[in-house]
Amino acid sequence: MSTPALPGTEKKVFDIAWVREQFPSLKLQVNGQVAAFLDGPAGTQVPRQVMDAVQNYFLTANANTYGAFLTSQRNDEMILSARAAMADFFNCEANEVVFGQNMTTITFALARSLGRELKPGDEIVVTTLDHDANVAPWRTLEEKGVVIRQVDIREEDCTLDLEDLKRKITAKTKLVAVGYASNIVGTINPVAQIVKLAHAAGALMFVDAVHYAPHGLIDVKALDCDFLVCSPYKFFGPHMGTLYGKREHFERFRPYKVRPATNTSPECWETGTQVQELIAGIGAAVDYIAELGRHCDPGAKNRREALQAAYRATHPYETGLLSRLMGGLQTIPGIRIFGITDPKRFDERCSTLSFRLGDHNPTKIATFLGDRGIFTWDGNFYALNLSERLDVEQKGGVLRVGLVHYNTAEEVDLLLAALCEFVSK
Repeated sequence: MSTPALPGTEKKVFDIAWVREQFPSLKLQVNGQVAAFLDGPAGTQVPRQVMDAVQNYFLTANANTYGAFLTSQRNDEMILSARAAMADFFNCEANEVVFGQNMTTITFALARSLGRELKPGDEIVVTTLDHDANVAPWRTLEEKGVVIRQVDIREEDCTLDLEDLKRKITAKTKLVAVGYASNIVGTINPVAQIVKLAHAAGALMFVDAVHYAPHGLIDVKALDCDFLVCSPYKFFGPHMGTLYGKREHFERFRPYKVRPATNTSPECWETGTQVQELIAGIGAAVDYIAELGRHCDPGAKNRREALQAAYRATHPYETGLLSRLMGGLQTIPGIRIFGITDPKRFDERCSTLSFRLGDHNPTKIATFLGDRGIFTWDGNFYALNLSERLDVEQKGGVLRVGLVHYNTAEEVDLLLAALCEFVSK
């Protein structure tokens, strides 16, 4: 006879049916097979309410900002609302949120502005683990004599070499740029620890959270980072970028902008007219995650608590999918999985996994899977330094599988069966 669970301690099953019902595109079929969207790291699907928000903007609020008429006023209200939503997402103040074209463009613009205060011999630390959008913008400052120091990895598990990081942060370091999670191998970096190292040296800390945002709760106050950037289209929203920056930094550094534009932060960092219909979609994406949180925990008292509840539910669910995938892949002869493979260390990685299968070109595998309605990515995913460091760049890179909370165990099994079919040909 089993012992009944104490009230409030029962483990609630993740409601994957409810989740998938929110995403109309998941019903797409390829050659008679319902598509398995395992391509999330390059951009997730969007829930219905994001689509509705974009459409509603065009129907009711399509105007430029600060006009003396209804649609412009609605547009201004929408932007304020979306900024407040992202503030809850980051756990910051609304005036510390900047919208932009994408993470790459935002980072280039910020690097240029920060570069105004740098002089020859000043140093910036980047890493081998990062997407090039968190490397190339800082390397542009080499033109004015800034020294870029790149931190290596531990190849056996694709984690940052923290001892190398400590050596490369010096009294000359002005900024440390680190990714929250790797978009190839899924490694989650100890960002809070790295922030402390950067600040102890008097350096600013810039975090690329693009790949982490769909998988884990972000708390910039707890991290104490100076800047953090992410992309809503990676967490169920439209194709734009968002930046958090401490208010004192936005007020201290000077953005490049046109003269008539406001000098008030954060708007002065948003050059030109924004893609306002997509800003409406950003707010709706945050609200979708919060709605998921309330579905999992009806006791959430506000949006931030609802976001916390959502990630409390999605993290173990995604880890379960990752465990299922990892176990299945390890039975396939000739496979080489990059990154952390020990289930006991899965808290150090997210549910993105890359591998090579013998000498097979990853594009050939991706094409084989795509014909069967299984969507994966092949290549280097712009993490060029890591692809070169792992000696796979000249071989077509890797095949990447990205699991998010709308994926299912059945999709994982479908992928594994297709890979076994591929190797048996």
